[in-house]
Amino acid sequence: MPLGITVVDYGMGNLRSVARAVEHASQGRARVEVSDQAQAIRQADGIVLPGQGAMRDCMAELNARRLIDPIRECLGRKPMLGICMGLQVLFEFSEEDPDTPGFGHLKGDSVRLDPGSDESGSPERKIPHIGWNRVRQTRIGASDAADAADAAVHPLWRGIADEERFYFAHSYRVRPKDPALVAGCCDYGGEFTAAVAAERLFAVQFHPEKSQRAGLALLTNFIDWAGQT
Repeated sequence: MPLGITVVDYGMGNLRSVARAVEHASQGRARVEVSDQAQAIRQADGIVLPGQGAMRDCMAELNARRLIDPIRECLGRKPMLGICMGLQVLFEFSEEDPDTPGFGHLKGDSVRLDPGSDESGSPERKIPHIGWNRVRQTRIGASDAADAADAAVHPLWRGIADEERFYFAHSYRVRPKDPALVAGCCDYGGEFTAAVAAERLFAVQFHPEKSQRAGLALLTNFIDWAGQT
């Protein structure tokens, strides 16, 4: 029987592109539904939480559709993949909208990427960060070098080369308080967190649906993971 994968629809993000990519990656092993219904989220075998824009708008749309509680109920209990803003809303807040709380499932916040400045005072880097960049996989649960030897790379990286390139489109980066949450890092004028993992949750700053072969591999791994957990 195919797995049921629900892509959460709250009016923000490339929902259809995400759904098509998940369907393609599943090779018929999953039934993919784009839905804004609480029941579809609660009954899913796996959940994809995409998103673009500001946290304030994202949380407002989720609240308007009464999806805050269903998602919160599933966090840590069902396999969930957060994408872009779907990563950032898992944290406590964003400096862009400090009065808007996120889910707070993960401790930490989101801050604007640093454009830097050259000798003339002009920005060194364009913000938002748009385009391809390499992601360094890190060992989950490793808070320091001593832990890394005993930790493992997350199953969603299976078959994906370290330093593989993924497609990004964002202006803010997350800052987890617990370094053991970090599952992947990227550099854009300094290292930032590109992926986090906790319990049955994996969330990424990049867009797997736009990341061609590597992105499809990650989505395939998510479907495999959802079927095992």
